[in-house]
Amino acid sequence: MVMRRVITAILASMSIASCNEKAAKPVHSTSVGEPPDSFHVAFETTRGRFVVEAHHGWAPRGVDRFYELVSAGALDDNGFYRVVPKFIVQFGASGDPKVTAHWDSLRIADDPPAEKNRRGTIAFATEGAGTRTSQLFINLSDNAHLDRIGFVPIGRVVEGMDVVDSIYSGYREKPEYHLIATIGNGYLRRMFPKLDYVRTARVVR
Repeated sequence: MVMRRVITAILASMSIASCNEKAAKPVHSTSVGEPPDSFHVAFETTRGRFVVEAHHGWAPRGVDRFYELVSAGALDDNGFYRVVPKFIVQFGASGDPKVTAHWDSLRIADDPPAEKNRRGTIAFATEGAGTRTSQLFINLSDNAHLDRIGFVPIGRVVEGMDVVDSIYSGYREKPEYHLIATIGNGYLRRMFPKLDYVRTARVVR
């Protein structure tokens, strides 16, 4: 009981600190114009740089959302909070709870599958039909079983897959999304200090 109270107090203090730190930061706009048919996004991370090529024809709604997220800066300072070797690297939970809440409220409709979840492809995480928001994952292996349950790739890593492979995986699935969503990066940095991050994600012109 005492330990539970201590943990609760720590999380509460982290939540307050995070809110104070982020109070002046505006929620990102989603008005960014139409994306091109294909485009490259350069991810600068704590492990180095990798580049994703997005294809509108693979998943139009998903690619539109990806373009919105990148253009709004919503993927900046994002922790790679779920990293399972030979499976996936997941990110897309903002360090700012207000930004997470904003994008979580904007679910997008599904795209019919056009490509397979092969190594290096990137797709949105989903909890079922019509639940895609801002969380993305990169396949570290060919994951054919994900094709059968509705995960639709929107693009693929065309440069720096060795960087993606090197992202720290020691915490695996321990970071909890609902705590990232409510507390932000304060929770990740306190509880998971070795975690790697997206520093910036930018469309390459």
